[in-house]
Amino acid sequence: MNICYIVCALDCILDFNPDSTDFIIGADRGYLVLKSNKIQPNAVIGDFDSYEGEIACENIIRFPVKKDYTDCELAIKYAIEQGYRNIRIYGAIGGALDHTIANIALLAKYSKESIDIAFFDNENVVFAITNSGVSFDSNASGRISVFSFDDEALGVFEKGLLYELDGAILENKAPLGVSNEFVGKKSTVSVEKGTLILHTSKKNYENHLTIE
Repeated sequence: MNICYIVCALDCILDFNPDSTDFIIGADRGYLVLKSNKIQPNAVIGDFDSYEGEIACENIIRFPVKKDYTDCELAIKYAIEQGYRNIRIYGAIGGALDHTIANIALLAKYSKESIDIAFFDNENVVFAITNSGVSFDSNASGRISVFSFDDEALGVFEKGLLYELDGAILENKAPLGVSNEFVGKKSTVSVEKGTLILHTSKKNYENHLTIE
């Protein structure tokens, strides 16, 4: 599975291990985060309003400050243009609240286009599913929260968790799915029609998740 790694402005642990088929993008100040972690990007993209230093990369794509897309979305769009549909983004959640909200909106937008995106900080992951499901093995632990990004998400199932749902309707104005818990069993979360935003630990995503 070819992966595009995008690194944004917030300082964070970059513990990924790309192989020769993967692609790395620094989004604006994300270049500095990559540099401090001694990781060389394949491309650097942005308006560079948060980083004005030298950039040691042959593929630099500059945009004006006044534009319709955030630097993060510009990097996502570029990754898709390069043929990547599995995208992992670091340093883009947990800082400025408005940018965190914007990035969660991007999850929903691109999930509807069958692009798998996950946002990571040092401990957490946020990702989306549309008309599909995921499963976790019995070693997943801690919490998982599930939110509808649509007015209604229909046919929502949460099985093997502390609180189960069976064909429920989740609404974006009611946080019914917040703070569920893993209980040492294989578990699944799925939706028949709609987009769900999921939050859990980075450890659960990386070690115990299967996308169905």
